[in-house]
Amino acid sequence: MITSVFNMRVWAPVGVLTSLAYCFHQRRVALAELRAAGDQGPADRSLLELKMVQVVFRHGARSPLKPLPLEEQVEWNPRLLEVPPQTQFNYTVTDLAGGPKPYSPYDSQYSRTTLKGGMLAGQLTNVGMQQMFALGERLRMNYVEDIPFLSPTFNPQEVFARSTNMYRNLESTRCLLAGLFQRQKEGPVIIHTVEADSEVLYPNYQSCQNLRQRIRGRKEAAALQPQISVDLKEVKEEMGLDSSVEVDFLILLDNMAAEQVHSLPSCPTLKRFAQLIEQRAVDTALYMLQWEDRESLQMAVGPFLHILESNLQKAVDPATPPSKIRKLYLYATHDVTLIPLLMTLGIFDHKWPPFAVDLTMELYQHQESKEWFVQLYYNGEEQVPRGCPDKLCPLDKFLNTMSVYTVSPEKYHTLCSQAQAMKIESEK
Repeated sequence: MITSVFNMRVWAPVGVLTSLAYCFHQRRVALAELRAAGDQGPADRSLLELKMVQVVFRHGARSPLKPLPLEEQVEWNPRLLEVPPQTQFNYTVTDLAGGPKPYSPYDSQYSRTTLKGGMLAGQLTNVGMQQMFALGERLRMNYVEDIPFLSPTFNPQEVFARSTNMYRNLESTRCLLAGLFQRQKEGPVIIHTVEADSEVLYPNYQSCQNLRQRIRGRKEAAALQPQISVDLKEVKEEMGLDSSVEVDFLILLDNMAAEQVHSLPSCPTLKRFAQLIEQRAVDTALYMLQWEDRESLQMAVGPFLHILESNLQKAVDPATPPSKIRKLYLYATHDVTLIPLLMTLGIFDHKWPPFAVDLTMELYQHQESKEWFVQLYYNGEEQVPRGCPDKLCPLDKFLNTMSVYTVSPEKYHTLCSQAQAMKIESEK
């Protein structure tokens, strides 16, 4: 995983309610369109029935992953870890087979970094918990109140939740579910995860050697790109950092975003160069992933796209037993997941994915023609994926867009092992 890439532009605490209200408004506009009567052929939206929803989201606000090497350090007070009562919701973590929660090497790594004030690196804060609760409430408004799609209380037969095996993501899922179901449940709340070596909800640089080799070289090359290197030199000089200090725009953005969302006193240089820092962090990420490198994007999110695609295909297959389908699939991921995911769908807006942002995929069936359609939202706003004629996209066209980057587990392992195979061949 790219060290310190896990952050973003963020919603300030006050902005949570503002953003939520805006998303409610945008959603109601979309619903009005969906329900509008009219003779529009097979896509007459008044005859569409919601069948399934998949939500991919980034965890809530957290402490930085790696502090900046400054004399004046921001203080991260443990009071930020106090759990808001409304977000409490008991849950159990298992692996995909129902076994015990796997060991988390990332949580172990973060626990070795103590920030000034006493908090650890990468910890979900009560600001992040509130963000996730607000996202849950937005989903409740969408799929319980505006459309009676989900039960008002948690039902394990309707909801499947999967998270990367990091505590901040597991806890973010808890808060989302608490907001979505108002802490009411009819059965056990299970959050599924997998061991780090098998995880596909983020680009897995540890287990995919081909991807790791490509990204490592490009990250070094990105720092040498004229505009990035010149701007980084200027920012470091303004911060009083020696040119030899290992700091890049990804680390700068990570700290800046975390400090901003928690309204903590930040380095004046970070505030002054905020827009530049975000843009250069995005430029760095795009240079590392590269739009034209299909294989890198396949290795980054292809297996995850395969999961999303499989859920869609199972839902439309009449032979699929009801017990094998859920109405709602939740996936707790990271910013480094969302950037390549948005790229593959052709909807990346060149802005760093903020804390608690969501990518929501709705599946509809027309009740007369029996045709299937997909509606996509990012951060509450309707999107038109690449290859789709409109916001309401015929399923076959949407699947065609996904297929360019979707890879099966078998193909993924083949792609990831290519670098090792070539290395062995060259040594003969």
